[in-house]
Amino acid sequence: MAQVLVIGDDLTGSNATGALYARLGLRAVTVGDLAQVARYADRVDVLVVNTASRHWTPARAYAAVRAAAETAGEVPLVVKRVDTTLRGNPGSELDAVADVLAAREPAARIRTLAVPAFPDAGRSTVGGLHLVDGVPLTRTAVANDPFDPVRHSRVAAVLGAQSGRSTGELALDVVERGPDAVAAALRESPADIVVCDATENAHLGTVAAAAARLAAEDRIRWIALDSGPFGAALAAELGLRPEGGAPATVLAVVGSVTDRTRTQLARTETALGARWADLDPAAPDPGRVLAALRAAAAEGATVLGVRVAPEPTGAASVPDPGTAARILRALAEIARRAVAELCPGGLYASGGDVAAAVTSALGADGFAIETEVLPLAIAGHLVGGPHDGLLFATKGGLIGGPDAARDCLEHLRAACTRRTLGPTSIAT
Repeated sequence: MAQVLVIGDDLTGSNATGALYARLGLRAVTVGDLAQVARYADRVDVLVVNTASRHWTPARAYAAVRAAAETAGEVPLVVKRVDTTLRGNPGSELDAVADVLAAREPAARIRTLAVPAFPDAGRSTVGGLHLVDGVPLTRTAVANDPFDPVRHSRVAAVLGAQSGRSTGELALDVVERGPDAVAAALRESPADIVVCDATENAHLGTVAAAAARLAAEDRIRWIALDSGPFGAALAAELGLRPEGGAPATVLAVVGSVTDRTRTQLARTETALGARWADLDPAAPDPGRVLAALRAAAAEGATVLGVRVAPEPTGAASVPDPGTAARILRALAEIARRAVAELCPGGLYASGGDVAAAVTSALGADGFAIETEVLPLAIAGHLVGGPHDGLLFATKGGLIGGPDAARDCLEHLRAACTRRTLGPTSIAT
């Protein structure tokens, strides 16, 4: 049964959005006509419906989206996917989704979170204004689009041109104060549609965490109006999982202590809820680290990792060879014992020396290469030894931007979830 229904207005955007859910390990399929909507609604985790309605009149677009939402039936989360530059019929199509849910669930508190920001694509929302690479929409090429010129930079104005529902705005300073502040602001707002500022992926996660809390505590039925990443973040915060599948666990072993690595690991905490146990470089104790990993797993964390704690201020910036060797041996021992005890579905190692030591400690013959996640970050599986077939990804310690570790871990998590579930039964 579908956990998420995404309704998009063009094929490329619909497919790109489906890929974001696939990274969470959810099985996503994009379909077109209503017969396909009915056919696949019970076969996938995420049903993405492309109505191809971007260039239609508002009335025709409304009818198409309403028909799609009605045909798909009851779904825990409904997402109205909008263009990253708000072209098309976002207000009319949102009304169609909201009207269907209101008719189906007359007692429900139905509200919309409009979060069109897509930070990785240079789309952000600040002060209620939607920006492309920092430039308001009406000062970009979309203002002169021959099919769908955008007349407003303010998101609420774009929606208000087609929808009669009330709108409010959630400012960036509130979002930056965290989920508690966002939840309080959402509770206070009487608006049907709340437009949320966001300039980075962490902001999307903050709003999603607050929305999930209100869904549980206040029984609010949220509609997500977004360009892709916020809906996926909300699905994760709502705990939507592949039907019949348990959350996949990934173990990470990281030896680098550079600023780049620390930034990458911080992103995994905000984006994936990763839990990191620190290995003391002065006195590496595998037993203490394993105890921390056990505790995190018992609390439900699905991304677990060990990293080397930074040296105290004033310590030597370059460790002596003996200390480096002890750290490497400890990381390899932690990996060996953690894999045996916690049985992760996938393993991530950062740093060439760390990857080699972990592979040796696990008794593997080598590494079967399957794909390149990003330059110099490779995914595949171990071959030979007691853990033959274990999904494995490696990345150079100084490789990639701020989201490089997140991307590797997401790839592994999705891969081991798909392996657990087996082939998706969607064939004719």
